[in-house]
Amino acid sequence: MSDSDFGDIIESIEAFLLGGPPTLTRIEVAEQAGVPLELAQELWRQLGFAHVTDETVAFTESDVEALQLTIDLMRMGILPPESQAALVRTWGRSYARLAEWQISLLAGVAVDGPNPEVRLAELAAGVLPRVEALQSYVWRRHLSSASNRLLTTGTPSNPEREMAVCFVDIVGYTTRSKSLEEDALVEWIEGFEQVATGTVIDHGGRVIKTIGDEILFTTDEPAAAVEIALALTERGSDEDDPFPSVRAGIAYGLVVSRLGDVFGSTVNIAARLTSVAKPGTVVIDRGAHDELTGASTDDTEAEEPEEPTEDDEAADSTDDSDSPELDYRFRRLRRVSVKGYARLEAWRLQRPKGD
Repeated sequence: MSDSDFGDIIESIEAFLLGGPPTLTRIEVAEQAGVPLELAQELWRQLGFAHVTDETVAFTESDVEALQLTIDLMRMGILPPESQAALVRTWGRSYARLAEWQISLLAGVAVDGPNPEVRLAELAAGVLPRVEALQSYVWRRHLSSASNRLLTTGTPSNPEREMAVCFVDIVGYTTRSKSLEEDALVEWIEGFEQVATGTVIDHGGRVIKTIGDEILFTTDEPAAAVEIALALTERGSDEDDPFPSVRAGIAYGLVVSRLGDVFGSTVNIAARLTSVAKPGTVVIDRGAHDELTGASTDDTEAEEPEEPTEDDEAADSTDDSDSPELDYRFRRLRRVSVKGYARLEAWRLQRPKGD
């Protein structure tokens, strides 16, 4: 296939995706939308679109319509100045990642045929409208779930509320990743993400994000987070299960939710506890411990850990007890010192022996 033919295919795909071939410059788009060029450029930059010159014909009527819709949302207060940039950046990043994955998927299918460029164009025309419709469906379902959650657990004016935050990460990821071929590494990570995500959803949790060898999720109550973490660490401890060995840290307290992410000291503490957890274990903070046991700060403040003994088990924990009212066993660890937190109170949690 000649470069000319290849260029024609690229142009046809672009025209299909954008509703027609480019006919406008960025100056013309801004003028037709009735928007200052500086504002249009800033929005495009935040969305992550490629930079073009004033003379480049790279836009279509769909760009004019999109710009007008954006301005409408700004006027309606949906995109207020204080959150506009962050929200637009989030849109850009999310869709950029999704688009890269989708095109890679289509390209992978197209290369199996004799004319991959032609096949890619055919797939784009046949597959992408269906993908677009499916994305709209998934988005609406998540909007419904998010609105129900907001109405039952929080208020629109206050993004901060109490929840459990948990990090689960793979033990020995760096060492293992060096020994695997690229395809095997991808399969391994995808297996971890699939099992972890499914377990979180099955227990009513919400996956915030996956970061390579780590998953961050939240639940309304600590008990749900604990069940998820125990299920994953138990699978990772089974030598016959391909699921990797993992460790988990859980904290409970006030969390700020913003643009699908979570922030605050509760999130930081959960991350720090994960970093000190031993392979196959779940470590929780005072907030989660007190919520699970019904204990108060005064009840646990007097339990000052003893000096470690030669016994490996006692070397990192001192308070070892079972409660007939609870389904868990708690072992209080010595004060944990990690970055930003000099003396964290933490407990290793496990199921009672024999369960």
